[in-house]
Amino acid sequence: MRKSWLLCVLLGTLAWGQAKPETAPAQATPAQAPGAAAKAPEPAAEVPETAIVLTIKGVCPAAPKTAAASKTGASKAAAPAKKPADCKTEVTRAQFEKIAGGLSPNVTPQLKRQLEQALPRFMAMSEAAKEKGLDKSPRFVETMKIARMQILTTELQRTVQEEADKVPATEVAAYYKKNPEAYEQFSLDRLFLPRYKQAVPDEKEEGKEPEKLTDEQQKAKEAADKAKQEQGEQEMNKLADTLRARAAAGEDFVKLQKEAFEAAGTKVDNPTVNLPKVRRTGLPPAHVAVFELKAGEVSQVISDNGGHYVYKVVSKETLPLDQVKDEIHNKLKGERMKEMMDKYTNSFQAVPNEAYFGPAAPAGPAGMHQGPPHMPHSRMAQPQSAPPAENPPAQPPPAQAPPSKPN
Repeated sequence: MRKSWLLCVLLGTLAWGQAKPETAPAQATPAQAPGAAAKAPEPAAEVPETAIVLTIKGVCPAAPKTAAASKTGASKAAAPAKKPADCKTEVTRAQFEKIAGGLSPNVTPQLKRQLEQALPRFMAMSEAAKEKGLDKSPRFVETMKIARMQILTTELQRTVQEEADKVPATEVAAYYKKNPEAYEQFSLDRLFLPRYKQAVPDEKEEGKEPEKLTDEQQKAKEAADKAKQEQGEQEMNKLADTLRARAAAGEDFVKLQKEAFEAAGTKVDNPTVNLPKVRRTGLPPAHVAVFELKAGEVSQVISDNGGHYVYKVVSKETLPLDQVKDEIHNKLKGERMKEMMDKYTNSFQAVPNEAYFGPAAPAGPAGMHQGPPHMPHSRMAQPQSAPPAENPPAQPPPAQAPPSKPN
């Protein structure tokens, strides 16, 4: 959703009083002595809510019309009043953060800086527009209708998010108890064998210009290379079974990994065989049978396009509820948000007249929100007002299959 709409409407509906003469100005910072260290700026959290955080000179809201002026119509005939010499608008921290909070539930330093830069321009130009009576124009009235619908949509989304966030602790505990396997953590040793042997260059041929071959010679060479590759593949298949049997007999995985790399033509002095702590989502789907093993057991050879893998379960544990409760909370929150939002997004059906709109455009990804049309004339960056409907649970990085030469 375009936040520039929301910003314009908020600025148009919020009234700031003109600065009072008796307001005490901010104390000037005393001059620093030569050589004195410069003080770091005071954090925003230290600034009182009543402190002025933004002064906009040359902008002061128009004074309200008196009853007498309204009756006589004198205000319509009168020329626009001149701005007083000290015309300015002062915005306190509380007022500023109230506006920022209307743009986004998370008021970041970046959003505050963007708003600080955009606010004076919007205020000055909106006051000028009012003086021209543009706030009474039919176009403005129609634009405000759309802006109001957008704001209400955003508020509904925020309300749904807040309600979905209220996941009872009992529901979190029940989900944990019902899905214990999802919170098992494994320490694994992994043996990897490349599918093919690495081609070893002929030392005699190094540095020489490649010999030009006839078509028949080129075909013969390609056939010989293919046969050599297939033979190397068969040797690696047999070696995988042999090393797996030795691993199951208790031999050290580091030693076996060195042998595998040497056989493949790859030399690694200290190959890594121990994986970080992994969960069931941490391995490729074809490898998940590993998680059914007990501690100390060795898997069968698992082969794919990358090569051959043998796993050993070093240890297995179930993470305590306190360690994963936030993850479960976010998962359930996402499910609740989707269920609640589906109730609204599926409550209507639009039937456009294609004679007017033309043929429908290809549908995007399922559930993707296309957003409203863009409103021009805003240079304000578009901050995100609400997080996605579903927050994925925090998972450890997956232990992806290594390349042909893992470190």
